Amino acid sequence: MNRRELMAVLAAIAATPAGRALAAQGDLKGAAREAWLYALPLIEMAQARVRMLGDKGTGQGAATNRFVHARKLVTPTGRTITTPNNDTLYSSAWLDLTQGPATLTLPPTGKRYLSVAVLDMYTDNDVVLGTRTVGPDGGTFTLVGPGQKGGGANVVRVSTPHAWLLARTLVDGEADMAAAHAVQDGIVLKGAPSPVPKTYAPRSAPWDAYFTSASDLLAQNPPRPEDLALFGHIAPLGLGPKGGFDPKRFDADAQAQIKAGIGEAVGQIMANAGRQTFINGWGYPRANLGVYGQDYLYRAMVALGGLAALPVAEAMYMRAQGEDGNGRFKGDGLYRLSLPAQLPLDGFWSLTMYEATPQGQFFLTENALHRYAIGDRTPGLARNPDGGVDIWIGRTDPGGDRRANWLPAPVQGPFAMTLRAYLPRAEFLDGRYRLPPVVAV
Repeated sequence: MNRRELMAVLAAIAATPAGRALAAQGDLKGAAREAWLYALPLIEMAQARVRMLGDKGTGQGAATNRFVHARKLVTPTGRTITTPNNDTLYSSAWLDLTQGPATLTLPPTGKRYLSVAVLDMYTDNDVVLGTRTVGPDGGTFTLVGPGQKGGGANVVRVSTPHAWLLARTLVDGEADMAAAHAVQDGIVLKGAPSPVPKTYAPRSAPWDAYFTSASDLLAQNPPRPEDLALFGHIAPLGLGPKGGFDPKRFDADAQAQIKAGIGEAVGQIMANAGRQTFINGWGYPRANLGVYGQDYLYRAMVALGGLAALPVAEAMYMRAQGEDGNGRFKGDGLYRLSLPAQLPLDGFWSLTMYEATPQGQFFLTENALHRYAIGDRTPGLARNPDGGVDIWIGRTDPGGDRRANWLPAPVQGPFAMTLRAYLPRAEFLDGRYRLPPVVAV
């Protein structure tokens, strides 16, 4: 049975009197909780799409199926996407395959790191094309949507008709910017014209607006067959794989249950965000980061705190534990991270500083050095006699020789740090190598 047939069967069952009775008798609060978590990535992707396509400052306006390139590294003013990096230039395109396939061309990059993540609307990475998977010579690829016939060169199947293409091009400082721009210009997407995407409710919207938007997004971007069991669980809400949500059918008591379920969902995210397992002072990504399967809670957590995360084979994101045990530092003193001369990876590493917001999001923080990250390519980085490096972290300048390796923290408020390791080797991926802890000095 194919995907379309499976969804038709589920919809038919739900439409029967027995199916409707089962839904009416079900756990509405539990259904609302699971549905809210399941739909959150769709909602966050739709919000990101509106922000980007509607930002006239980028020159993108309301166009889909074409790339827009950020010509500068992200700074503290960039608040579109949580937990950005400060190592690569971003290039972004919102894909619409409803009118047919599109073609994506990647230029030759030589030794420069490049990745183009193709994210479906549920935030799964269908594929990452670039240095690791394609090699240094680039190529042309045909992006094909669900149910469409594949044709052309190097066919890539995209799970949903709408998707986000997010490219990362490594840049080594201002002197390298022109060369990085040339690589960006070689990333070209060509597809049929498409309508301007409509605006959907944000995650903070009332329950009826949230689930109505989720219903529309589901209808436009049908879920995978392995998600069908989830729709059986949430049947009391009347939200199916083809949408169909009707807020008018719920009385006051039912609405109270739905709101309670949403409250539980938010509570689950907050509670689990604080329960990350730390090893030697670092929280490591799960193996299913970026390709979540049925781990809907984890997918929702990442959509909120690290939208568009790459799979671990492409990059590993490690968050320092912090004094509160859940990744946030609050101290006013000095901290040190001592790293060896070479980490086990084939790409590069960086340690990025973030302001931690009450909503669980993370953004770059302004400082006197305009330094938002420090890594193996930082100019003037002072190394120890054995080639290792001591990174000094704090709100105030540590002075002297330490200043060259200072990563400034926010002047006030909680902060968090993420170490990125691009193209990690097997010993990094399987845990044979672990980072040393950040220590207070």
